[in-house]
Amino acid sequence: MKREDDFEVRRMHIANLTDEELYARFWETTKKVIDPLLELGKNNTTPSIERAVLLRMGISSLDTKNIVQGCIDKGLMGKGAGHVVYKFSKAKNISIKEAGDLLAKGEGWDEAASLFKG
Repeated sequence: MKREDDFEVRRMHIANLTDEELYARFWETTKKVIDPLLELGKNNTTPSIERAVLLRMGISSLDTKNIVQGCIDKGLMGKGAGHVVYKFSKAKNISIKEAGDLLAKGEGWDEAASLFKG
Protein backbone atom coordinates (compact mmCIF):
# COMPACT_ATOMS: atom_id res chain seq x y z
CA MET A 1 0.00 0.00 0.00
CA LYS A 2 1.44 3.30 -1.06
CA ARG A 3 0.65 6.48 0.83
CA GLU A 4 -0.63 9.30 -1.34
CA ASP A 5 1.70 12.30 -1.24
CA ASP A 6 -0.42 15.22 -0.06
CA PHE A 7 2.35 17.38 1.38
CA GLU A 8 1.67 20.33 -0.93
CA VAL A 9 -2.02 20.32 -0.01
CA ARG A 10 -1.35 20.09 3.73
CA ARG A 11 1.19 22.93 3.72
CA MET A 12 -0.89 25.43 1.73
CA HIS A 13 -1.94 27.37 4.86
CA ILE A 14 1.71 28.03 5.79
CA ALA A 15 3.36 28.14 2.37
CA ASN A 16 3.65 31.94 2.26
CA LEU A 17 5.03 32.43 5.78
CA THR A 18 8.56 33.72 6.31
CA ASP A 19 11.07 31.81 8.41
CA GLU A 20 10.41 34.20 11.31
CA GLU A 21 6.64 33.70 10.99
CA LEU A 22 7.10 29.92 10.87
CA TYR A 23 9.31 30.09 13.95
CA ALA A 24 6.69 32.13 15.83
CA ARG A 25 3.90 29.81 14.69
CA PHE A 26 5.88 26.76 15.82
CA TRP A 27 6.30 28.14 19.36
CA GLU A 28 2.68 29.32 19.50
CA THR A 29 1.49 25.84 18.54
CA THR A 30 3.90 24.22 20.98
CA LYS A 31 2.56 26.45 23.76
CA LYS A 32 -1.00 25.34 22.96
CA VAL A 33 0.08 21.71 23.33
CA ILE A 34 2.29 22.08 26.40
CA ASP A 35 0.29 24.54 28.54
CA PRO A 36 -2.49 22.05 29.36
CA LEU A 37 0.13 19.46 30.32
CA LEU A 38 1.86 21.92 32.63
CA GLU A 39 -1.47 22.86 34.17
CA LEU A 40 -2.24 19.20 34.83
CA GLY A 41 1.14 18.76 36.47
CA LYS A 42 0.62 21.78 38.71
CA ASN A 43 -2.89 20.85 39.80
CA ASN A 44 -2.81 17.07 39.96
CA THR A 45 -0.59 14.68 41.81
CA THR A 46 -0.65 11.19 43.20
CA PRO A 47 0.81 9.58 46.31
CA SER A 48 3.28 7.77 44.06
CA ILE A 49 4.55 11.02 42.55
CA GLU A 50 4.84 12.64 45.97
CA ARG A 51 6.79 9.66 47.35
CA ALA A 52 9.15 9.92 44.38
CA VAL A 53 9.72 13.62 45.10
CA LEU A 54 10.48 12.88 48.74
CA LEU A 55 12.92 10.13 47.77
CA ARG A 56 14.79 12.62 45.60
CA MET A 57 14.98 14.97 48.56
CA GLY A 58 16.89 12.29 50.48
CA ILE A 59 14.06 11.02 52.66
CA SER A 60 14.05 7.27 53.26
CA SER A 61 11.58 5.15 51.38
CA LEU A 62 10.10 3.93 54.67
CA ASP A 63 9.35 7.49 55.76
CA THR A 64 7.86 8.69 52.47
CA LYS A 65 4.65 6.68 52.93
CA ASN A 66 3.99 8.21 56.35
CA ILE A 67 4.69 11.73 55.13
CA VAL A 68 2.42 11.36 52.12
CA GLN A 69 -0.32 9.92 54.32
CA GLY A 70 0.10 12.88 56.69
CA CYS A 71 -0.27 15.26 53.75
CA ILE A 72 -3.46 13.47 52.72
CA ASP A 73 -4.84 13.56 56.26
CA LYS A 74 -4.11 17.28 56.64
CA GLY A 75 -5.40 18.20 53.16
CA LEU A 76 -1.95 19.26 51.96
CA MET A 77 -1.50 17.02 48.92
CA GLY A 78 -2.22 19.93 46.61
CA LYS A 79 0.74 21.76 48.12
CA GLY A 80 3.11 18.88 47.42
CA ALA A 81 4.69 16.66 50.03
CA GLY A 82 8.16 17.93 49.20
CA HIS A 83 6.97 21.51 49.61
CA VAL A 84 5.45 20.66 52.99
CA VAL A 85 8.71 19.10 54.22
CA TYR A 86 10.79 21.97 52.81
CA LYS A 87 8.63 24.68 54.34
CA PHE A 88 8.50 22.87 57.67
CA SER A 89 12.30 22.53 57.70
CA LYS A 90 12.71 26.27 57.05
CA ALA A 91 10.19 27.20 59.75
CA LYS A 92 11.94 24.98 62.31
CA ASN A 93 15.43 25.90 61.03
CA ILE A 94 16.35 22.22 60.68
CA SER A 95 17.52 20.11 57.75
CA ILE A 96 15.10 18.57 55.29
CA LYS A 97 16.12 15.13 56.57
CA GLU A 98 15.30 16.12 60.17
CA ALA A 99 11.98 17.65 59.10
CA GLY A 100 11.13 14.49 57.19
CA ASP A 101 12.02 12.34 60.18
CA LEU A 102 9.75 14.38 62.48
CA LEU A 103 6.81 14.35 60.08
CA ALA A 104 7.24 10.63 59.40
CA LYS A 105 6.98 9.99 63.16
CA GLY A 106 3.73 11.98 63.21
CA GLU A 107 5.24 15.02 64.90
CA GLY A 108 4.78 18.62 63.78
CA TRP A 109 1.84 18.16 61.46
CA ASP A 110 -0.26 20.93 63.01
CA GLU A 111 2.62 23.36 62.65
CA ALA A 112 3.31 22.20 59.09
CA ALA A 113 -0.35 22.62 58.16
CA SER A 114 -0.46 26.08 59.72
CA LEU A 115 2.34 27.20 57.37
CA PHE A 116 -0.10 26.89 54.47
CA LYS A 117 -3.02 28.77 56.02
CA GLY A 118 -3.75 32.35 55.11
